[in-house]
Amino acid sequence: MRVNVAIAITAGLLVGGNGFAQLADLDPDWKELDVKPPATFRIHKLVPIEMPRYLSVRMGIDPDTLTVSSDGIVRYVVVALSDSGNVNAAYEGIWCRAGEVKTYARAGNDRVWDAVPNPEWKKLTDSRPSMHALALARQGACEGRSATGQSPQDIIRKLKQPVSAGNQR
Repeated sequence: MRVNVAIAITAGLLVGGNGFAQLADLDPDWKELDVKPPATFRIHKLVPIEMPRYLSVRMGIDPDTLTVSSDGIVRYVVVALSDSGNVNAAYEGIWCRAGEVKTYARAGNDRVWDAVPNPEWKKLTDSRPSMHALALARQGACEGRSATGQSPQDIIRKLKQPVSAGNQR
């Protein structure tokens, strides 16, 4: 009986965000590829990220910017659109294996990229305003602790499936 409880608790941590990076076997020789922001992004093609209803902005990713690279990072442009028409975009990467996200560059209404000086990996579960990255990871960018074997088309297909209440992927 106690073993089953321990297994259930461990499984709960893995499904929730807290077990994400704690269990990652990180390769000490791993190196991230050099990246540059995409030339452009389009708001008329955004694939929505399902976010809590209390948010006043709509979030989505431009599917043409989505990549899964050989270093295991899922990179994309995420766009926040306000009801008044303001655009805020970020070029980010999710490292599924470590449960982390990094912002490489940001753009506003002018759609000109400003590189983030010294971008750093942050936990997906941090309480900073990056809940869209955690939602994206859970809704399709990560398959468990991996992006390996996924294509951008696989991720887009998953994002287009509705998330039912209480059923995080």
